[in-house]
Amino acid sequence: MMSEGQFYDTLRQAMWTAVISSTPILTVALVVGLSIGLFQALTSVQEMTLTFVPKLAAIMVVFWMTMGFMTQTMLAFFHGHIIPLIIGGS
Repeated sequence: MMSEGQFYDTLRQAMWTAVISSTPILTVALVVGLSIGLFQALTSVQEMTLTFVPKLAAIMVVFWMTMGFMTQTMLAFFHGHIIPLIIGGS
């Protein structure tokens, strides 16, 4: 049976792994969104697809570039925290 401390430690580690894995994608989405917003404000172009399509393309590029890093991060969490809990280690 998992203790309350182990549960909260595992939850904290899972949340930290999620933050680390999502940081590259969220950073690129923020930078591209701000850049396009600034461009739209300066040129008075208010086209909705202008914000969506470049941001989606940038996110997909960064996702493919960092897929290995995200996989390694999640596998390290799984092997380091989840599997020992399943087999009964602490």
